[in-house]
Amino acid sequence: MGRFAGKICVVTGAARGIGLAIAERLHVEGGRVIISDKDQAAGREAVDRLGCRFIALDVANERDWEALASAVPAADVVVNNAGVTGFEEGTGAPHDPEHTSLEDWRAVHRVNLDGTFLGCRYALGAFRQNGTDPVAGAIVNVSSRSGMVGIPAASAYASSKAAIRNHTKSVALYAAQQGWRVRCNSVHPGAIMTPMWETMLGEGPDRPEREAAMVADTPLKRFGTPEEVAAIVATLASDDAGYMTGSEVTVDGGLLAGSAASPGE
Repeated sequence: MGRFAGKICVVTGAARGIGLAIAERLHVEGGRVIISDKDQAAGREAVDRLGCRFIALDVANERDWEALASAVPAADVVVNNAGVTGFEEGTGAPHDPEHTSLEDWRAVHRVNLDGTFLGCRYALGAFRQNGTDPVAGAIVNVSSRSGMVGIPAASAYASSKAAIRNHTKSVALYAAQQGWRVRCNSVHPGAIMTPMWETMLGEGPDRPEREAAMVADTPLKRFGTPEEVAAIVATLASDDAGYMTGSEVTVDGGLLAGSAASPGE
């Protein structure tokens, strides 16, 4: 049956990459998965692949969340995965602390931070409707290793992910204050091979060299996979992590553990 048998699981940004891997993992483990994404074409392709339900959702749009709450009033698991780096449009505009425009800064925070805030707020309301006493449910917010260190060239992204890390703890403590069995934790992936990285790395005979250069500072010397992140998210969302709340888990190949290590040394 699996750890999520009969449970309603909402995953944002689930049309591709890490979000799709999370949706697939929860589905395989018995969850009644709701795939949400602003990209409706990709979302429907994901639904056709997994046999789940799709609901269009722009996480930065409060009305979209209200529509989701009407369509899915009760839930057991909410994974706030949707996010942007700010470089998707390919404009080349700087995102460092000196030159980032206020418009670009707000655009990144609107999706990453506002979207997570709205997702957590939806989750708390949906958990109240799932019929348990006390109220129960699990929230997993997908942050980034960039939310734990400074990233000068992507200051808006790093700031938004750091804020997600902190808001996760606020939600966890709030739920505990209410006497609920609601847990909220965050996951912090490092370099994970998603379509974004595929585009940056490109093709050609020197692809392996470019890939190796990108993870040269990572102790495990490789990219992570979306499935490896999904496995951690699934554990945090399950009863196996019943005593974890307000916690953060890095999935970064050892990057934040300290100095890089070389095999054999």
